[in-house]
Amino acid sequence: MLARFLALMALLGLAACGGPERGEGERREPAAATRGLDAATMDRTVEAARQLPRLRALIVLRHGETLAEHRFNDGPPLDQPVNVKSASKSILSALIGIAIDKGVLEGVDQPLLSVLRDDAPPNPDPRLRQVTVDHLLSMRAGLERTSGPYYGQWVSSPNWVRHALSRPFVAEPGGPMLYSTGSSHLLSAMLTRASGRSTHALAVEWLGEPLGIRIPEWTRDPQGIYLGGNEMQLSPRALARFGELYRNQGRVGARQVIPEDWIEQSWTPRTVSPWSGNAYGYGWFLTGIGGHPVRFGWGYGGQMVYVVPDLELTVVMTSDSGVARDRGHILALHRLLAQGIIPAAEKSGS
Repeated sequence: MLARFLALMALLGLAACGGPERGEGERREPAAATRGLDAATMDRTVEAARQLPRLRALIVLRHGETLAEHRFNDGPPLDQPVNVKSASKSILSALIGIAIDKGVLEGVDQPLLSVLRDDAPPNPDPRLRQVTVDHLLSMRAGLERTSGPYYGQWVSSPNWVRHALSRPFVAEPGGPMLYSTGSSHLLSAMLTRASGRSTHALAVEWLGEPLGIRIPEWTRDPQGIYLGGNEMQLSPRALARFGELYRNQGRVGARQVIPEDWIEQSWTPRTVSPWSGNAYGYGWFLTGIGGHPVRFGWGYGGQMVYVVPDLELTVVMTSDSGVARDRGHILALHRLLAQGIIPAAEKSGS
């Protein structure tokens, strides 16, 4: 499906609204700075990116070296945290993998009620006992979603955990993908209850410190549990370091921050999105472009972190998230990768 969308976008031309704007402090990279990326191809790609009115930042790394950094449309500085929306789910997945490795959680087959039993509704559906960490990570819990048209009702409730647990089953646990931030929030609640520490404190210690990035506090529910899978604040450069962590199989230098096998588990297809047609693992979407496997975290409005392992590429794009949903913008971002950055890496060959 993605291939068909990209082909359509190629015929229509890159989505644009108005002329280019150069953000304050933005710099155009000279050709010499794009070693490892074909300079002419990257020049065209950056010019195409400049035509996207919602795009705020573009960062490209290859072999661990930052080869392109650009701000667009008066976007914030690249070190300033921005709302990465549902790209937070990729980060939450990393925390779950570390928690399992440290013994805070038992494993992906651990039932959610082993930790959150006190928040279950009276006389719950028996299927609630079957829901596991695996089902929550891969969006296959079977519970009615709390995202989309259900999101407002959920976040207006007095207890987000209990509200998510009380949703009726619309599929069997382990069944089709039902994309729901409520499922991710249940994981955040499990982390908090099992560890006795906040999800934010764990994120700072387990990811922020080894990566050398700032992770500010973000939205909490009425019980003080940090929202799982949305609203996290990371700068574009911090998000790029997180992508590099996965590209490097969970390592920062010689330090193993995330277990290597967790990277493999996270990038193993477990379901398929009914909207995009992309496969989904543990907090990551999975696809292929031009014969290259591509793994990406995706946040509302165009908050993207792409990893192309065989080309040793990590790409971050952030966008204005305070606007209406626009599939055309997302497809244009995919096109920048598929028809610009990946070919630039292929042509360079090193």
